[in-house]
Amino acid sequence: MDGGENTDNKQVYAVQLLQACGGDPRQALEQLKIAARTLRTAKMYKPKSEEVVVAVDNVSKTYKMGKAHVEALKDVSIRVHKGEFVAITGTSGSGKSTLLQLMGGLDKPSKGVITVHDQNLSKLRDGKLSRFRNRTIGFVFQFFYLQPFLRLQTNIEVPAMFARTKRSVRKAKSTELAGTVGLSDRLKHYPRELSGGQMQRAAIARALQNDPDILLADEPTGNLDHANAVAIFELFKQIRDERGATVVVVTHDLALAGMADRAVHMSDGRVVS
Repeated sequence: MDGGENTDNKQVYAVQLLQACGGDPRQALEQLKIAARTLRTAKMYKPKSEEVVVAVDNVSKTYKMGKAHVEALKDVSIRVHKGEFVAITGTSGSGKSTLLQLMGGLDKPSKGVITVHDQNLSKLRDGKLSRFRNRTIGFVFQFFYLQPFLRLQTNIEVPAMFARTKRSVRKAKSTELAGTVGLSDRLKHYPRELSGGQMQRAAIARALQNDPDILLADEPTGNLDHANAVAIFELFKQIRDERGATVVVVTHDLALAGMADRAVHMSDGRVVS
């Protein structure tokens, strides 16, 4: 990348950041300061394990929209190690959610290779890929996707139903997980009887039902206030520490990203730091 292109990318990022902060230059400056602190920390960080559980190699993703082709990802390469808590940050349209979807096998790259536990996801047929995802990866989304007609305990059990786990086993597991996320007293409640923070905790418990090695979360705090958002990130750290899970979270909030072991910053479909 030459100096002119680098300058253009910085200008584009500055404009996107200002827009994301509602045009408030002071808020944008504060986010830049947080990003600088996070980058300094990342330079000193070394993962505890050398084992790579997710490898993204020279991945590009292009979507066809009518007659136009949109490049969502451009030659992205990253490594995620066992037991890491990684935040992927960037403004809207930077490609961070697309990257997470590819890492979870929800879509396939146009170019490049994604391997999870040494499995090339693009080479797995649909049935095998679904089974691999169900036992290896837990997903958490911004919108909780809890079934409104099911009580909390049954909502948490849903992934185990697809795995054909015995009812007694999945019930015991859902009870255990409800305790982990602080919802033991809400098992008989319906989603409409829960707060936003409680529903996201329930969604995290559901994602852990099949004991996945990897937890992927796409803007999990987007609908929460700051206090609940911090609590959710603390819960991710707890899951990493107590269960040894690898956690990858997409967020636009640089302050929250600073709570992770390291942050991967994206802009215009590329990893910039």
